[in-house]
Amino acid sequence: MAENLKGCSVCCKSSWNQLQDLCRLAKLSCPALGISKRNFYDFEVEYLCDYKKIREQEYYLVKWRGYPESESTWEPRQNLKCVRILKQFHKDLERELLRRHHRSKPPRHLDGPPRAFVYINEYRVGEGITLNQVAVGCECQDCLWAPVGGCCPGASLHKFAYNDQGQVRLRAGLPIYECNSRCSCGYDCPNRVVQKGIRYDLCIFRTDDGRGWGVRTLEKIRKNSFVMEYVGEIITSEEAERRGQIYDRQGATYLFDLDYVEDVYTVDAAYYGNISHFVNHSCDPNLQVYNVFIDNLDERLPRIAFFATRTIRAGEELTFDYNMQVDPVDMESTRMDSNFGLAGLPGSPKKRVRIECKCGTESCRKYLF
Repeated sequence: MAENLKGCSVCCKSSWNQLQDLCRLAKLSCPALGISKRNFYDFEVEYLCDYKKIREQEYYLVKWRGYPESESTWEPRQNLKCVRILKQFHKDLERELLRRHHRSKPPRHLDGPPRAFVYINEYRVGEGITLNQVAVGCECQDCLWAPVGGCCPGASLHKFAYNDQGQVRLRAGLPIYECNSRCSCGYDCPNRVVQKGIRYDLCIFRTDDGRGWGVRTLEKIRKNSFVMEYVGEIITSEEAERRGQIYDRQGATYLFDLDYVEDVYTVDAAYYGNISHFVNHSCDPNLQVYNVFIDNLDERLPRIAFFATRTIRAGEELTFDYNMQVDPVDMESTRMDSNFGLAGLPGSPKKRVRIECKCGTESCRKYLF
C-alpha cells in the first residue's frame, strides 16, 4: 500500500504564512518553510497603528497579521524589518504633522463610533420590509463569454459589468446585475464580485483636520476594482424622516437614500454598518457609487457598492462624493442625505443647509450641498 502512495500529494489548506506561524508557535524548525531557531520569534507586520518615543528610543504599536487587534504590541524600532510599511507610516505621520502645524484652530475631535454600533456585512432589514429572493438563475458554462441575453445581466436587459480581472467596465449610473444563488456557475464566476465582500486590507484612522474618522487602504487598489459596500439597516423613507430629525439634533446621521427608481427606502448605517460608516467626503473622490442587484431584483432595493475611480496607493484615504453627479438621465442612488453628520456624513433630505466642505482638494466646491 505504501508503494502505491509514493507519487501522491495532498493540497494543504493552510497558507504559507499560516504554516510558518504554526511552526513558530510550536518552536519547530522547518527548512522547507524557512523556519529555524534564529527566527522562531519573527512574525509578519500587517500595519502600524501608533508611534511614541521614550528616552530617544522609538516604539511602534504593531498589528500582527493573523492576530486580533487586542494582541497588538509595542515594539522597539530594531525589532521591525518591514521597511516599506515603516516608510509609509512616517510619510503619513509627516503629512499629518504639517497639517497640524499650518492649522489656525485646534482640531475638533469626535467621540468615535456609537457605543452600540454593530458591525454587519449585509443589509439588516427593518420592520415591515421584505427582501424577495430571486426565483431563477443562469445556466451558463462561462458567464464572461455567454451570448447576449444569456447571463443574468442580459436577462434583465443590461450589460455584463466586469472584465476578466473583475474590474467594472460600465459607466457610472448603469446598474450591475451579478449572478445569484440560483445560478449554476460557481464561486469563481467572473460575474460574482461584490458578493465576495471586501478583498483589500483597509483600516480606520483619526483625521487631524476636523473630519473625524476616516478610512485608508493598506495596499494598492487597481482602478475600477470593487472596494466595499455601503451597508446598514433598510428603513422606509417615512422612518428615515423621523430618524433624521433626531439625528439632526444629535449632529450625527448616516442616511443613504435608495432612489434608483423611486425614493421609497433608505439605508441607515448609524448603528448597524461596516467600514463604509467611516468613509469621508471629497470633491475629488477615488470611489464611485454603483447600484448592484444579486439575490434581490427589487429595483427599489439595490445594494450600494463603491468602486475605485483610479489607482489608489497604499496608505491613501478612501473618499466618495456625497453629492455625486452622473448623467442627467441616470441620477441613481448617488447622494447621501443633505445635513451635516458625524465624521462629515450628510443628513436629512428635507432641510437644504449649506455645509462647509473640508476635503482640501484643488477642485473643492467649498460646500457639500
